[in-house]
Amino acid sequence: MPRKVNHGLDYDEDYDAYDDYDDYDYDYGADGNDYENDNGMQGDGNSSQQGTKVSRPRIWQCSICTYDNDESSLSCEICGIIRDCSANFDNNDKDKAIDMSKSSEASIMGKSNLTQVPSAPLQTEITSVGFPSKKASKSFGKVHEVQSVSARAASSFNEEGIAVSSEITDNSSFSLSKASRDVEDATKSLASNLDHLKLNNNTMNSKKAPSRTPYKSEKWMFQDQEQGILSQLNLAIVGHVDSGKSTLSGRLLYLLGRISKREMHKYEKGAKEMGKGSFAYAWAMDESYEERERGITMTVAVAYFDSKKYRIVLLDSPGHKDFVPNMISGATQADAAVLVVDASVGSFEAGMDGNGVGQTREHAQLIRSFGVEQIIVAVNKMDMVGYSKERFNFIKLQLSSFLRSRGFKDSSVTWIPISAMENQNLVEAASDVRFSGWYQGLCLLDAIDSLQPPLRDFSKPLILPICDVIKSQSMGQVAACGKLETGAIRHGSKVLVMPSGDLATVRSIERDSSTCSVARAGDNVAVSLQGIDSGLVMPGGVLCHPDFPVRVATRLELKILVLDNAAPILIGSQVEFHIHHAKEAARVVKILSLLDQKTGQVSRMAPRILKAKQSAVIEVALDGAVCVEEYSKCRALGRAFLRSSGSTIAVGVVTRVPEPDL
Repeated sequence: MPRKVNHGLDYDEDYDAYDDYDDYDYDYGADGNDYENDNGMQGDGNSSQQGTKVSRPRIWQCSICTYDNDESSLSCEICGIIRDCSANFDNNDKDKAIDMSKSSEASIMGKSNLTQVPSAPLQTEITSVGFPSKKASKSFGKVHEVQSVSARAASSFNEEGIAVSSEITDNSSFSLSKASRDVEDATKSLASNLDHLKLNNNTMNSKKAPSRTPYKSEKWMFQDQEQGILSQLNLAIVGHVDSGKSTLSGRLLYLLGRISKREMHKYEKGAKEMGKGSFAYAWAMDESYEERERGITMTVAVAYFDSKKYRIVLLDSPGHKDFVPNMISGATQADAAVLVVDASVGSFEAGMDGNGVGQTREHAQLIRSFGVEQIIVAVNKMDMVGYSKERFNFIKLQLSSFLRSRGFKDSSVTWIPISAMENQNLVEAASDVRFSGWYQGLCLLDAIDSLQPPLRDFSKPLILPICDVIKSQSMGQVAACGKLETGAIRHGSKVLVMPSGDLATVRSIERDSSTCSVARAGDNVAVSLQGIDSGLVMPGGVLCHPDFPVRVATRLELKILVLDNAAPILIGSQVEFHIHHAKEAARVVKILSLLDQKTGQVSRMAPRILKAKQSAVIEVALDGAVCVEEYSKCRALGRAFLRSSGSTIAVGVVTRVPEPDL
């Protein structure tokens, strides 16, 4: 009968690990009775009652991978775990220890193996971090004590394998009891060390945490209070397609001296040759051949001019529904907006169409979602309706109620009737008697100066969302264009380019095509970088302070408002996710709660569907990572928009950025 080995983990108590070996005989010698043990000594078979029966080999099973190892092995041949030598003495009872030493079931090979174990402590090194079983962990730390006990137990046998002293065995049993208690204490210490190693391993694999040191602004970051320096105002021109946005922008630039007569004559000549004579002023903004040929704006054009109070950055946005993503990317920099409305009969009504065609409604909603509170409604093409006061009042009545429903206050909305083509009421009062007879209010330029200056935050770390990238193949340089949302930047500064996380050095700064040494929050600049691969600088990225990096995430929790006439939103709905200048494909993975629009409190948990005009908290998963912050920490990086099938279906803010799974 083979001796049973106490394994580290008993996965099936009803299964005998040695049943598979009962049908085999192991013959180690020339004749069946004698064999040579590992020490070169001859045995006479006293360990068996029948001299002709050959003793079976001794094995032990690894408690981790369950591999059967030879008795002489001190560690597992597969996983390298140290053998649990105390498993043979799982009972501290003195009598059982004596019986085990006297038992005839222990073969001579097994007894001789005990004499091979050195009494010196075994030095081991743990190379893997895991969760070993309780019995397996006993073999660490106190292995040398168990080995010493084994050596003393082996000395109780003579060459014939007969016990000669029970006193030594008693001492061995006592030592085993003490060793067992020490092993239990060592197990607790080992488990603590293993947990510590695991925590350190996770920490090394995680990204560098942002600095916890409070940010301190430097003196150069604050704007000098010098006379004659104009405050900057980013003004977005938005509205329905063909409402005259580019023509209005071009006419303003020409009247204020930003476009020379020679340039204007060139635009007029080129427009007439293409049969689009009325688009001459629009060509000042629409510079690409495709835009001029089609007669529509496709990207956001940037221009500059000075008023009496502000240095204006003009953001001429596309009005066609196919280019709303470009409008979102560019106009998100706006501090205020001019909503251009076509006064001609039928055109205004088309812009207010609620079936996803009218861009007047969508642009007004998007502008409010950008955080813009001040808006000028420029009722253009008044010459097409004979400068009718009744038509102006009708448009004002219809549109004011809509703007009010979208969160604009009446005190923050200015109504200006104009005619960009006829130059009426743009930079000076109207000269046409049909117009001046009933309107004596502000002209458009004065209305712009009446806007309140935006607040700039210089005290926070640098954040510059990248709107566009200019690469110079010959010079090997790259420039990131965008608006500084917070902080300041100067020549020679170190910046962190996200989401790649690479450092770069500011080589130069340009503002309105002029080099400057310092740029502050609110400035639209082109920052030339060096010391970085140009492929790592891309639109949708962010330049930030090296010690205060922005977060990068692929999963976000949003608080959204579903817009009018939007398709229902379900779990699993595929959407386009827009945030600052980044766009990613996304999927709605959770609808957490439905909110009451009046109180903002949760009215229902986990609804199955979201309909038009409902507010909710959802979770979205993005196909690619984006730079983002919670809206409460950074508004510019916390506003989000969801689009589907060419229409904006929801607007919202980022409420939480879940931690990534490690």
